[in-house]
Amino acid sequence: MAETKEGSHMANSTQEAGSASSNRTQGAVPMVQTTVSSHSMRTTRRAAKNVGKHNRRRRRSQHHVPVIAFVIVAMAVMGAFTYWMTHQVLDTDNGPGIQAGLEVNVNIPDGAGGGEISEILLEAGVINDSAEFFKEVRNLDAETSMKSGSYSFVTGGNVREVVRQLVEGPNSMADAFTIPEGYTVAQTANVVEQSLGIAADDFLAQAKASNYINDYPFLSAAVDAGDTLEGFLFPKTYDMGGKQKTADAVIRAMLDQYVTEMSAYDTSAARQAIYDRYGVEMSDYDIVILASIIEKEAFSGDDWVNVASTFYNRLGEWMPLQSDATMGYITGGAVTPDDLEVESPYNTYLNYGLTPTPICNPSLKSLEAALYPADTNYHFFLIVEEGDYSYHAFSDTYEQHLEAINKVDAETAS
Repeated sequence: MAETKEGSHMANSTQEAGSASSNRTQGAVPMVQTTVSSHSMRTTRRAAKNVGKHNRRRRRSQHHVPVIAFVIVAMAVMGAFTYWMTHQVLDTDNGPGIQAGLEVNVNIPDGAGGGEISEILLEAGVINDSAEFFKEVRNLDAETSMKSGSYSFVTGGNVREVVRQLVEGPNSMADAFTIPEGYTVAQTANVVEQSLGIAADDFLAQAKASNYINDYPFLSAAVDAGDTLEGFLFPKTYDMGGKQKTADAVIRAMLDQYVTEMSAYDTSAARQAIYDRYGVEMSDYDIVILASIIEKEAFSGDDWVNVASTFYNRLGEWMPLQSDATMGYITGGAVTPDDLEVESPYNTYLNYGLTPTPICNPSLKSLEAALYPADTNYHFFLIVEEGDYSYHAFSDTYEQHLEAINKVDAETAS
């Protein structure tokens, strides 16, 4: 507005200056009229008029200089702004315009090749030039070493670092979930539902040993025992990024993990050693069953191998295991004295031997303890963990066991 007003003032001043100049020229003409011809006079008058017009044209040109400068500056500012915006937004021929610096999650599916990976990254704005991506893939010799899974990237980042991360493997937990050690199949189903949105009922319906016997022959005993996968859904953190998110896919991932974990052990030799030491004949399925009970009884330190040894000594002498944990599988929680009077194949106070099936999915530590127990004469154990109070005792005889019970009673009476 100030510039407009100034321009108007200059225009008025120019017009006034032009008129003044014209008047001065016209005022000088009569003094020479007696000495010049009419032609010369007309010429002179035209010249005088032209002088005024020339002055007016010159002043009007001067009036346009600030306007032109303003336009040039405005165009320069707009150009700079456009340049800045171009570098803030990924806008190339290869990908969509996506703001740089944003954190995005990307899933690379199993079996994806370089072309498919490039398209996924372009669509997400992680890269903005497929040619540069393939150049870095070649430079890092990564054509066959990029891994599937979930990744967290920043849009518009360094392409070489993107390729390096793909080679290193998934770095995002967006589609990951953790199954704690000792969880049952039912508890596992709930975790899967909460993490992946797969209905728990659908998971439980799929979690039948008979559905997998053809691919996992070691499940044959589980089919006969109740057609359950209890004991075989290995507790671990799983990342389903880039994979099918179905009950079947999750279960297969867990069974595959069980196979991987157990492949390091010679179970046949371990079972023979157990028979030689304790006189107890165990099948591979029995090992999993006992491991699941150990999982629920052991707490810390050497508990695992000592609990295993205690159970083997009792089995070898045809003594009931007397584990509260086995009835806990039926009650779903705490076990009362009345529960221990209930007839059930999972009541190891009333029945000899192992339970019909595992009572949870045991950890590798429990499976190892069942395969390689400590060499002891323990027949009893007492493990108490109540708040800050902790007491673990393993006894050869019942008298020693009673002493341990009395000690705990005395120490916790107050």
